[in-house]
Amino acid sequence: MHALLVEDDDRMARALGTALAQRGHTVRRVGRALDALRHVHEAEFVLLDLGLPDLDGLELLRRLRTVCDAPLIVVTARCEERDIVQGLRAGADDYVVKPFRMAELMARIDTVRRRTDTRSGRAGAHPADATGAGGRPVRTGDVEVDLAGRTVTVAGAEVRLTRREFDVLAFLAARPDEVHSREVILDRIWGDVFLAASRSLDVHVAGIRAKTGRSHLVRTVRGFGYQLGSPAAPAEGGGTR
Repeated sequence: MHALLVEDDDRMARALGTALAQRGHTVRRVGRALDALRHVHEAEFVLLDLGLPDLDGLELLRRLRTVCDAPLIVVTARCEERDIVQGLRAGADDYVVKPFRMAELMARIDTVRRRTDTRSGRAGAHPADATGAGGRPVRTGDVEVDLAGRTVTVAGAEVRLTRREFDVLAFLAARPDEVHSREVILDRIWGDVFLAASRSLDVHVAGIRAKTGRSHLVRTVRGFGYQLGSPAAPAEGGGTR
């Protein structure tokens, strides 16, 4: 795989570049946002530091997501909850805080790659999830989720979700009558049940609700998980935990 490493610290860039090369990846390292935008089209996955000299990393992440759907992991010293939430909402597939264990980062890269169809640039929730409803769009209220086309419309207007947000919604929509535990969702979408210690899933559920304008589209089952809801029906527990 060809990695784009966006990192302005030379020592960190050398360490990451060496670790990636040892695992058979080719690496292009850049230290500025402008160069990242120039080379992102050739990348099969991206490692992005947020502390860049020419542009805030979160703004760069938003711009990258308008032109590239490659798997992207933020690797940064920013550890405030607000930064993590903003990074995930902006389209990061994972968020790793420095300092980190190199083996853990490599495992997270492998997990993100497994869950992403890099040939089509589309995320890889398990293939069965896209066929659970027979391949037909799923409707609830005025919301339609096209599992095959990976689109969501609300009252006939398309709503743009991030890749991870769509994966979560599609997983619920494929089996609308089932309640899914947090651990099952994290395992199937992120490939990591231990991500339950973070707020990643809650952040993406909140993003789905906010972007669709349908706060009850994802129903919370308090203390357990989530289910596809009816936009007209109140969510049990009053939202995300």
